[in-house]
Amino acid sequence: MDLRQLEYFVAVAEERNFTRAAERVHISQSGVSAQIRRLEHELGAELFDRSARAVTLTVAGEAALAHARAALASADAVGRAVDEVTGLVRGRLTVGMVAGCTLTPLFDALAAFHRAHPGVEVLLREDDSDRLADGVRSGTLDLALLGAAATTPDGLDALTLVSEGLVAAVPPGHPLAGRYALSLRDLTAHPIVSMPPGTGLRAVLDRACAAQDLHPAIALEAGAADAIAGLAVRGLGVAVLSASMAAPYADRLTALPLHDVDVPALLALVWRPAHSPAVRAFLPHARHAFGSPGGA
Repeated sequence: MDLRQLEYFVAVAEERNFTRAAERVHISQSGVSAQIRRLEHELGAELFDRSARAVTLTVAGEAALAHARAALASADAVGRAVDEVTGLVRGRLTVGMVAGCTLTPLFDALAAFHRAHPGVEVLLREDDSDRLADGVRSGTLDLALLGAAATTPDGLDALTLVSEGLVAAVPPGHPLAGRYALSLRDLTAHPIVSMPPGTGLRAVLDRACAAQDLHPAIALEAGAADAIAGLAVRGLGVAVLSASMAAPYADRLTALPLHDVDVPALLALVWRPAHSPAVRAFLPHARHAFGSPGGA
């Protein structure tokens, strides 16, 4: 077996789909399938159950997965050790970004990093915040820009970029439009348009409602602020956003602070404590782009 086969095996195991795994490793689906078959032949056991719609690991596959990840991590550590000595930054930087994000400082940081280190391949993947944190912990992502409630994810280093409260945003003519601020109970008396579960804003809303034993009526969910605002403008529910996310829609929506929600919504860049030279080289660009002080 070789490291390429192990990489494909881990990709299929994590994506649970040969097509998505092929897109992730940048080869054809038939190429991934052929390499997995060769690996299974060499090991003398099937690693995946292909009978269902979603590909799942067999017992042998489950036993092999942790060792395959460890082998890939060890190979990556060899490269990092050499880079530490030579001072070179090369390879790949895989960055996660919360779905629907249009935070231009992140794009500026990626562009500056690419200019400084053209030999590093930069990959950008969107997902919800919970899965992004899991991806950083498992090593499938080098770092990620994600949302969180109150604190950044456990076990990861973090650069907090935004910490602010929730607002309810309503169009002119809405029953709440004449208010200056709301209680959470006021908000939950109306249908709500919200981010989906797994996002930082939704975690703040759910935690605050649970603390007061409130049960919000989530009418619609959307992963982008534009979509949430657009739905609220059309009277389909009260938009729940952070203060800065609601600001661009001030011509169409009135943002009302929720005065009894004391859990802040965070936007943070997170990475593993034992990070690669590429991550170390990227962080100063991120701090510069976001205007944040501090060293790597």
